[in-house]
Amino acid sequence: MSSPRHHAVAVLPGDGIGVEVMPPALEAVDLLGGLHGFEVAWTEYPWGCDHYLEHGAMMPEDGIAALAEHDAILLGAVGAPGVPDHVSLWGLLIPIRRAFDQYVNLRPALLLPGVESPLRETAGGIDILVVRENSEGEYSEIGGRVFPGTDRELALQEAVFSRRGIERVVRFAAGLAESRGGTLVSATKSNGIIHSMPFWDEVFADVLAEHPGVEGRLLHVDALAARFISHPGELDVVVGSNLFGDILTDIGAVIVGSMGMAPSANLNPEREHPSMFEPVHGSAPDIAGRGIANPIGQIWSAAMMLDHLGERAAHDAALAAIRRVLGETGIRTPDLGGTSSTREVADAVLAAIRDHAMAGAR
Repeated sequence: MSSPRHHAVAVLPGDGIGVEVMPPALEAVDLLGGLHGFEVAWTEYPWGCDHYLEHGAMMPEDGIAALAEHDAILLGAVGAPGVPDHVSLWGLLIPIRRAFDQYVNLRPALLLPGVESPLRETAGGIDILVVRENSEGEYSEIGGRVFPGTDRELALQEAVFSRRGIERVVRFAAGLAESRGGTLVSATKSNGIIHSMPFWDEVFADVLAEHPGVEGRLLHVDALAARFISHPGELDVVVGSNLFGDILTDIGAVIVGSMGMAPSANLNPEREHPSMFEPVHGSAPDIAGRGIANPIGQIWSAAMMLDHLGERAAHDAALAAIRRVLGETGIRTPDLGGTSSTREVADAVLAAIRDHAMAGAR
């Protein structure tokens, strides 16, 4: 019998409900590892807002170096009352994304069986992949404020778009489109943002010329946001800048049922550095500690991590289990209209993983 495959993963439960939904995800991965012939060595780092309040920093100075020793990073959620959002975000999440050149933020918006969309018409289904440029764009540190506290106060924030940055994220999105329906929509706003967006459009066209099998289309981000609501079934792969992608993916999460189920991946496609996987629901301090947070977003994010690590069969088994629980049972947390606890949903997913393995063995 061959020895199991080994993966070293850094775990950052973070804040709020992050510490509640992380254990079910680790349990699911360990179970899948036993069923599919791999092992994961977990190393937990207690970094986040509590660390900031105690030490004045979201992570220690050698935090990036410690994370670099791992094959992947599994993040819970970051943010807490009393710590400004820009402090928590720029103190942990963004430094990790940039240090490891995780320039692709990949977020699926997939309507699963048994989940009700708030949209009236979803007969055609919703299956959208949003590829968000994750390292530059509107989220930059370039800028500043002058004359603070006076009537002359001024804030300047610069957006940064490079040809290399646009090319590589559009190329990644085009590759996904080739493997799916062959269509790629680019979010733009070139009618109002006069320099960066026409540049984005030009580079998009240059890259699409390398992919003759992909049908590319430009849509202004406001019209595209409306299309997420009015005709989501017509969308397949969508690519956008850091800000546009951030906004569109939250719309995508809501139209497929709940932010609590939405997974994401921060990818370094070249695999020169570890990639990071996280649900997008945030730390949700309003429900933290109540045991009702939806663990599916964290479990699904862990499944995306397994896919990235080469464990595709385990990814598929996890998603099949999630589909079964949502499609065949009434077990669901309050964000999906149910009354089940975090633990009850997690146990149902774990049981479905075991059942899936037994069915495959027969």
